[in-house]
Amino acid sequence: MWNGCFLIPFTMILWHSFVATTMVADRVTSNTIDQDALLALKDHIVDDPQNLLTTNWTTTTSVCNWVGVTCGFRHRRVRALNLSHMGLSGTIPPHLGNLSFLVFTSFYNNRFSGSLPDELANLRRLKYFSLQKNYFGGEIPSWFGSFTRLRTLSLANNSFTGAIPSSLFRLSELDGLDLSYNDLQGHIPVEIGKLPKLRILYLSHTGLSGSIPSAVFNISSLQQIDATGNMFSGSLPSANVTMSSLRMIDFGFNNLTGSLPSSLFNNLPNLEALYLSRNQFHGQIPAALYGCIQLKLLSLSYNNFEGKILKDIKNLTALGSLYLGYNKFNDAEMLSSISDLPSLELLNLEKSGLTGPIPSAIGNLTLLRYIGLMDNKLTGTIPPEIGNLVNLEIITLSINRIGGPIPVRLFNISTLRTIEMTGNYLSGHLPSSIGLQLPNLERLIVGGNKLSGPIPVSLSNASELITLELSSNFFFGLIPDTFGDDLRSLRYLNLGGNNFTTNSLSSELSFLTSLTNSKNLREIILSSNPLKGTLPISVGNLSSSLESFVADNCQIKGSIPEGIGNLSNLVRLSLEENDLKGTIPTTIGKLKKLQAIRFSENYLEGSTPSDLCDLESLAYLYLGGNKLAGSIPSCLGNVSSLRDLSMGVNNLTSTIPSTLWRLKDIQLLELSSNYLSGSLPLDISNLKVVRYLDISGNQLSGEIPSSIGDLKDLAHLSLSNNRLQGPISPSFGGMVSLEFLDLSRNNLSGEIPKDMEKLIYLKYFNVSFNGLQGEIPGGGPFKKFLAGSFWGNEALCGSPQMQVQPCKTRGRQRSKKASANVFKYILPAIGVIVIMAMAFTVLYVKPTQVADARLKDHGQYPAAKKDCLSSILELALQCSAEQPEERIDIKDVLTTLKKIKAKFLKDSRGIET
Repeated sequence: MWNGCFLIPFTMILWHSFVATTMVADRVTSNTIDQDALLALKDHIVDDPQNLLTTNWTTTTSVCNWVGVTCGFRHRRVRALNLSHMGLSGTIPPHLGNLSFLVFTSFYNNRFSGSLPDELANLRRLKYFSLQKNYFGGEIPSWFGSFTRLRTLSLANNSFTGAIPSSLFRLSELDGLDLSYNDLQGHIPVEIGKLPKLRILYLSHTGLSGSIPSAVFNISSLQQIDATGNMFSGSLPSANVTMSSLRMIDFGFNNLTGSLPSSLFNNLPNLEALYLSRNQFHGQIPAALYGCIQLKLLSLSYNNFEGKILKDIKNLTALGSLYLGYNKFNDAEMLSSISDLPSLELLNLEKSGLTGPIPSAIGNLTLLRYIGLMDNKLTGTIPPEIGNLVNLEIITLSINRIGGPIPVRLFNISTLRTIEMTGNYLSGHLPSSIGLQLPNLERLIVGGNKLSGPIPVSLSNASELITLELSSNFFFGLIPDTFGDDLRSLRYLNLGGNNFTTNSLSSELSFLTSLTNSKNLREIILSSNPLKGTLPISVGNLSSSLESFVADNCQIKGSIPEGIGNLSNLVRLSLEENDLKGTIPTTIGKLKKLQAIRFSENYLEGSTPSDLCDLESLAYLYLGGNKLAGSIPSCLGNVSSLRDLSMGVNNLTSTIPSTLWRLKDIQLLELSSNYLSGSLPLDISNLKVVRYLDISGNQLSGEIPSSIGDLKDLAHLSLSNNRLQGPISPSFGGMVSLEFLDLSRNNLSGEIPKDMEKLIYLKYFNVSFNGLQGEIPGGGPFKKFLAGSFWGNEALCGSPQMQVQPCKTRGRQRSKKASANVFKYILPAIGVIVIMAMAFTVLYVKPTQVADARLKDHGQYPAAKKDCLSSILELALQCSAEQPEERIDIKDVLTTLKKIKAKFLKDSRGIET
């Protein structure tokens, strides 16, 4: 018989067994839901470079053991999903919204893309959510506002668009919000003030605009705000509450204006970093800012601040970095005030309006590692107390008015890495031990001063040296043969504009051989030094990284070595104004990256190698002023990258290749003073962007094609001293950019087109010694031209000052006023003519005093001399206008003189031949 008392315990056992079985079944079911959600995520991953999920996320192991997954201890549900730094690519499936116990999620630093599925709104337990550094797009979902427990939300470094949803500001537990580096629009909502626990607010580089709401500075819990790199405008708001937690403010790189509000800084007692650079703030820095005594970094550069820096700045005893450059302070006392900051390590006052001398008190800043004072109006000398800055690494004083020697004590600071002092009046020598005392020196940049003396031999020991810039000084003496032996880190070398020479016992520039040890060398500039040697064969062994070799005006002799073709990365090769002979080496055709060749004003001969046509990047080819012969290679017309082609003053013959007229991007074409024949084709109009065209001093014939009027950008055109005939086309009136036009000494006929009065920029005009007729136009630029522009055209008529016959329609009587005008215009010209004639006489009667040796020994050629003299007198008249604004531009004078000289040399050469 059943005992009823036993039934109760038995029932209890059955119940507990049922409940336990049910709980296990629920746990298994729930765990399966999480597993299915994660497997769906795995299926949406298209690239798993480390095979982390491929080999680990399988049904043979518990989901709680999967990489990146953490389960709760009690329910064994997925509580955390951390896939950071796995390099995964793919999208997020809606199934992920089934991880209902998820508290922590991070996809940081992967390659996920696409938009966020709405099913993620079910993750109501989330406290931390980071998608930073991916490629997610679309608008930021408003359902984030339902995550009432969320403390950290980071969507930075993605491609989210649209406005910041106002629902985010319902997240009362939020303490960190990072939306930086997205493509958002709109402004910061005023509701941001409803986040009472917000500590971190990062909105940098988001594209936001509008004004900064004052509510931002009412969040008493805020510690850091970074909104740099946006389009915020208006003024910086004041703070209505004391924000004792705020440590960092960054509104740099915006369009903020106005002055800085004092009330803001009165309520920031613990501010440590203030970045407001690159805005449009103005006015004086408020005194209240100097009350933020915890400041460690202050950056106000690139604004319009003015006035003076108050001495109260000395209160900022914790300040380690100060950036006030690119403002308008105009303060001679600023450096003295700043010299009382004992913690200062970085000081940048570039282009800040500093005046006066550098105070000796600068030596008090013994922790200083960087001092930037360039582009100011500092005067006086560098104080010797600068040597007290024993921790100094970088000093930049360029573009000031500082004179005197560089203090020797500066060169005792062994920590120095950069010395930059270009564009001053510094004098004296570099210390002989510089290379031994500065073992960390990387950049020595002192060009554009008055420094002198030789290169210290010890400089060769500066093995860390990257940049050596000594240009435009008065350095002299030998460049040591061992100069580059230990400069293994050297990248940029500029010795130009000094008086350096080389070893007189060797005809080679031997120091170049030592530079073959500098395997990272990218640029060598030696221009304007009397080196007087030959290029060694070892030039071909210079660094394969070399991009620029410039040695203009160095009196270099001999030939260009074939080995130069080994410098495979060369971009610029310039050897102008030397004494080079021989031919242009064909190996240059191997330099596929070459963009500029400048060999003008040498004695190079032979033909122009067609190998130059293999240089597909060549933009600038200057070969003028040599003795090159033969024809212009027709393949140059296939080098579509050409912008400037200069081959004037050579012995080139034949016709101009028709292919040259296909160079639609050419801007300069200079072929003057050769023996080129043929005619100008209609295709000349293809040169749509040409700015300078000079084919003067050749043997061109035929008519000037009317299509030349299509050259709307052409500013300089010279076709003088040819055999051109026919009329000047009215289309010249359409060359709206023309400033210089020389058609003199041809066989042109007809009238000067009246349409040319439209050429409002025309400053130089010469049609002398042709067969022109009719009336000289009197409008537009023709009002300023003088008689010399029209000489040698017997049938021209016009006003008396042009020294031509009067036009019949205007009668032949001359009034006293006209006679007076003649004297008014002619008498000044007579003075210039006499002076220039005397100069010409001296130039050729005493050839031993002529600077250019090529002008010697031509006294026996009277025809060439007569023609040259005539051209000089023509030019003299152009220079003699009574009013300065009416005279020919000096640049055009120099251009014309150079052509006269070139023609004289060519004519004389022809007689010799």
